[in-house]
Amino acid sequence: MSLKQTRTTILNSGDPEAKRRELLDYFHATFSIDEKLYETLRHDATFYLRADRLRHPLIFYYGHTATFFINKLIIAKVIDQRINPAYESMFAVGVDEMSWDDLNEAHYDWPTPQAVKAYRDTVRDLLDRLIRTLPLTLPISWDSPWWVIMMGIEHERIHLETSSVLIRQLPIDQVQQLPFWDICPEAGEAPVNQLLEVTGGRVRLGKTKEHPLYGWDNEYGAHEAEVAPFKAARHLVSNGEFLAFVEAGCYCDRQWWSEEGWNWREFRQVEHPLFWIKSTDGWRLRTMASEIALPWNWPVEVNYLEAKAFCTWQAAQSGSPLRLPTEDEWHRLHDSCNLPDQPYWQQAPGNINLEYWASSCPVDRFKTGDFFDVTGNVWQWTETPIYPFHGFEVHPCYDDFSTPTFDTHHNLIKGGSWISTGNEATRDARYAFRRHFFQHAGFRYVESTAPVVIHDDPYESDALAAQYCNAHYGPEQFGVANFQKACADICLEAMAGRSMGHALDLGCAVGRSSFELAKGGFMQVTGLDFSTRFFRLAARMQEEGHLRYAFPEEGDITSFHEVRLADFGLNEIKERVQFYQADACNLPEKFSGYDLVLAANLIDRLYSPRRFLSTIHQRLKPGGLLIITSPYTWQEEYTKKEEWLGGYREAGEPVWGLDGLKAVLSERFRLVGEPRDLPFVIQETRHKFQHTIAELTVWELR
Repeated sequence: MSLKQTRTTILNSGDPEAKRRELLDYFHATFSIDEKLYETLRHDATFYLRADRLRHPLIFYYGHTATFFINKLIIAKVIDQRINPAYESMFAVGVDEMSWDDLNEAHYDWPTPQAVKAYRDTVRDLLDRLIRTLPLTLPISWDSPWWVIMMGIEHERIHLETSSVLIRQLPIDQVQQLPFWDICPEAGEAPVNQLLEVTGGRVRLGKTKEHPLYGWDNEYGAHEAEVAPFKAARHLVSNGEFLAFVEAGCYCDRQWWSEEGWNWREFRQVEHPLFWIKSTDGWRLRTMASEIALPWNWPVEVNYLEAKAFCTWQAAQSGSPLRLPTEDEWHRLHDSCNLPDQPYWQQAPGNINLEYWASSCPVDRFKTGDFFDVTGNVWQWTETPIYPFHGFEVHPCYDDFSTPTFDTHHNLIKGGSWISTGNEATRDARYAFRRHFFQHAGFRYVESTAPVVIHDDPYESDALAAQYCNAHYGPEQFGVANFQKACADICLEAMAGRSMGHALDLGCAVGRSSFELAKGGFMQVTGLDFSTRFFRLAARMQEEGHLRYAFPEEGDITSFHEVRLADFGLNEIKERVQFYQADACNLPEKFSGYDLVLAANLIDRLYSPRRFLSTIHQRLKPGGLLIITSPYTWQEEYTKKEEWLGGYREAGEPVWGLDGLKAVLSERFRLVGEPRDLPFVIQETRHKFQHTIAELTVWELR
């Protein structure tokens, strides 16, 4: 099968060795398509251009998909050796709507494309050996090491989509049209759109863990809804249909736009879709690597805000209640057309999976039932901000895939585009983007008086995250002082008479110690945490000054809480605190030059505490302080035994955590004062508490 006809793998049936070969082919096909994408960049210098000022240059994404494999396999403990720690830090976290980082180019010493290609080759060889030799049993479930391999493959296929959109925004003289990425030669006048009936009925969404295909965490769980009858446009909105909106001056007419949409329009000063080009010869269209005469019968490609404005204007022209469909309505339309799902089709039922062209095509080209382009061509914006289904669980190896988007600001796109492959080209795929972002996305409008249901739960409902919110900002329990504040107070006491310029709070969780350090006098505090479910809450607290969380009191009974920085006298200093996602065992070089590093209850949750301790001196200024707390609860779930600092016997004698700290740190640090005990309490439910004693030590860099 050619590269353009690969399909995601069925994971619950078949002969294991045949499945191994299938997965090997799927991996190599994915890696090869990704590299062919970057062949469209004309010069080495093109890799360093920023197509979108909110994104990294393409060199980042070229390395990112390879480092993702290594970073996730390390987390899953499938491998225990890195290939290139510098790359696996530099290319780990990107700037997009799902990540926190900054775009200061001084922080990035990008390697050459040739060096990244050599790294990719090494990763490819490692994965090839791993897939050939790793024990394989079926079914492959999401706690299997093979699930993490599939995660890397499907993640790389997502980036075919996102990187191709960035390439499409580069100057045309920086890219080249190649045969593998041939565009559709068909073009003509736009068909007249019309509204057709879609019968109402019940939709059932959400996968079970027994589903045969790979899925991202937000696809699992259960959701049911009764969908009222509605009418849907027979075609996606074409360039020709959208032209009337442009020519009516609607981009400059406030009345058609939401407040968010108008603010974006004013900021960008746009007057037509991003990929339209106004020329002396008339309108042209920018495809990924070419400019062509604008095909009026291809789908228009816009963001949600533009699609929403068009629907508002069109509703006023027609006198009908037109809007974008909800996710439930899209599924009702999809299921009514009896579309086969990938990978079970013989041939793609639409312009999807790279089976036809590397561009859009006419909106009246692929028909299923009475409708066209139910799947494929371009993604379709919906009115539904993404939300978790009932029973949602975060996958432990990728906790920042979905949870950062459950904020009502990321709307679902459905149906896939011409470059959607793998998981993206399946019925159950759920991808969401900020409403002002661009993908290969357009829209279909519906006519309905049914209200749009927004699944808006402003309270953090993840049980573990809620426990940490409560521990950081909730009431004291049993007379035990707030642990995070106590840590900060001890840090400030130890820093008396020293420079208090910049502090690093490693394993900051939801941020209380970081804020307290700033309040105590540090001019700047950086909080880092590996878990997105934590640092996104810390960042939200910093940005908005408050957090809401639902605390699990007993069974299904929850209580709802709101905590505010102002309640702790922390609101005035919040601008001196910043939060990022990072791996303490493989920190980017930019996190350096600190007067203080606090690592509270961190070392016994690291996969390589010895590496962390042996390199942390690189982050401190001479004479800087490292303050560590830990209850030394060594568990193989987090740390392999050979990495434990204590909790074992050597020559028959016990080795304690403090012994391990001294052995690793004494070469470069001196222990200041005696260790001290620091208690903390974490409330799990109304009647269940964890009361723990951490040992705190202070170390001065020699």
